[in-house]
Amino acid sequence: MVRTLPSSWMAAAVGALLMGTLGAAVPDTRVRQVPPVDLGDAGQCVAMAGEMVTNTGLTTLTGDLVVSPGDQVIGFPPGQVRGDIYLDDSKGTEMRKDAVTAYRDADGRASNSVIPPQLGGRTLPPGVYESTDGTFRIDGTLTLDAHGEPDAVFIFQADSVLNTARVSNIDLVNGAQDKNVFWQVGDDASLGRYSTFRGNLMAWNTIRVAYGAAVYGRTMALNEALHFEGTDILPATRVTLPVNPPTATSLTSSPNPSRNGEPVTFTATVSGNVQGFSPTGTVLFMEGTTVIGSVYTDEPGVARFTTSELTRGVHEIHAVYVDEGTAVYEAWVDFQPSESPTITQQVLNRR
Repeated sequence: MVRTLPSSWMAAAVGALLMGTLGAAVPDTRVRQVPPVDLGDAGQCVAMAGEMVTNTGLTTLTGDLVVSPGDQVIGFPPGQVRGDIYLDDSKGTEMRKDAVTAYRDADGRASNSVIPPQLGGRTLPPGVYESTDGTFRIDGTLTLDAHGEPDAVFIFQADSVLNTARVSNIDLVNGAQDKNVFWQVGDDASLGRYSTFRGNLMAWNTIRVAYGAAVYGRTMALNEALHFEGTDILPATRVTLPVNPPTATSLTSSPNPSRNGEPVTFTATVSGNVQGFSPTGTVLFMEGTTVIGSVYTDEPGVARFTTSELTRGVHEIHAVYVDEGTAVYEAWVDFQPSESPTITQQVLNRR
């Protein structure tokens, strides 16, 4: 594919080249308003292939499985599908059509950063990323940082292949969500043994998921085959739809109005429930796009932040809950991030 960089990015690239540092260039950390990719009916699908899905050993797919226009599914059981199976029928055809539309949408987005293929060890803000050589690989951990924007979208465009290494990881921070990460691969993708992968993986040809890999998102091999190497003991190789329990965040402040230099306490309340457990995690207190405070919940669902640093005037403040996992009995539950309505904090002169 041939894409034209915006002039500001071209200038930055030329400048970096002159300095001999293009290969190590770091993308702009500003949050970019990237529209989401609509998966349509394919959103309920956790595994899709054009010709066949094969499996050996213990693999668990939580969501629907689709093969279209082919109709071969091999290795289930011992693999488990916790959803419906569609084999070359009208429903599967529509789901594949929506997946192809989503793939072409992701492929057609203009990139705002062309980066080296190695993603491991990097922290990236939202945006559309294209590789310098048409491939992406992850050795170690890739961190995706939403900067307090729960709807932030990350799109990665690889003309040819995507490979992740053994025990590699994708870490989502500050409100980033699995459902908002999209991997568009022009040929094949391979996920390494015991790797943790997050997002919607859409490969034009083939996907291989190795022994013990955990995918939080979707695996879609649009034209050819999807291969799973299951484990021989638990935990199984697994793909799980990104349908985490929802939350809602509210925000109050006291006193309001306040006096210049007077402490103001902002209280964020995060509602959500799984088996009687409320969300725990970090709440970001923000003025616009600037984080003025970051506090872990001091009791389930409640975080308080006190500051006396607000200057005289009117301040528009909101809170963002960013999930970090909540202990529910002997398991961890990931709640969806959420953002509060904005409140107006007025700071007056001292008496």
